[in-house]
Amino acid sequence: MKKDKRKKESRSRRKLRVRRKIRGTAARPRMSVYRSLLHLFVQLIDDDRGVTLTAISTCSPRFKERHPKSCGTVEAARVAGEMIAELARGHNIGGVVFDRGRYRYHGRIKAVAEAARKAGLKM
Repeated sequence: MKKDKRKKESRSRRKLRVRRKIRGTAARPRMSVYRSLLHLFVQLIDDDRGVTLTAISTCSPRFKERHPKSCGTVEAARVAGEMIAELARGHNIGGVVFDRGRYRYHGRIKAVAEAARKAGLKM
């Protein structure tokens, strides 16, 4: 039990350490990424108003139309990065602040960020 509690505390401290340095605005929202074992969730958040502007997840029907294969892969993360960039353009958002949360910048997290940059989103 103590090990689980320590693990949760470590994760929350890591998340807060990253989040302390990042703040999203209406002009440049925070792009938050959450990674579970099977899925990936990406949101654009305006922290001034506390509002999610747009979001995409690997379990949404829009995503499944474009990528019907497995959702927990790096390729799926690339598709999610491209889609969030398209949604951002639809909301007249040119740049974002990337929030990797408690996750290391590699694998699926890195794939989302690089795909969004390649699709024209400034970070």
